Amino acid sequence: MRMSDIIEEFIKELFDDGSDAIEIQRNELAEHFNCVPSQINYVISTRFKPSQGYYVESRRGGGGHITIKKVNNDKEDYIMHIINNIGNELTANDVDILISDFLSYNIIDTKTAKLLKVATNDKVLKLDKSIKDEVRARIFKNMLLNI
Repeated sequence: MRMSDIIEEFIKELFDDGSDAIEIQRNELAEHFNCVPSQINYVISTRFKPSQGYYVESRRGGGGHITIKKVNNDKEDYIMHIINNIGNELTANDVDILISDFLSYNIIDTKTAKLLKVATNDKVLKLDKSIKDEVRARIFKNMLLNI
């Protein structure tokens, strides 16, 4: 596993006690993982976005206090929240992260995950780079609407 994946898993495990929000100190977490605080920033900004079901509040000073809130809705509300926050473009990496989150929250099963992945794969979307992520977002959103 890459360091980013390990940090992400650690943060997600903090939610396992059933809380809707966690508070962490950027510097303490960086020290725990023996990495620079910017690595923590990277993980939080790429793996805990609103489109993935999280709200992040960050405060400067005092070691960089961060509050991460998880959106806890039923399956349909959660999917609509994701659809509304995806935007007009979606990269293959974004799709991978979303599918991983969907599986970990039991929003979809593995068969549906494979279908979402295959339908939005770069091998399928043999398009010009300028429109590929836009088309991927439209396909992904439409598939989610039909789940």
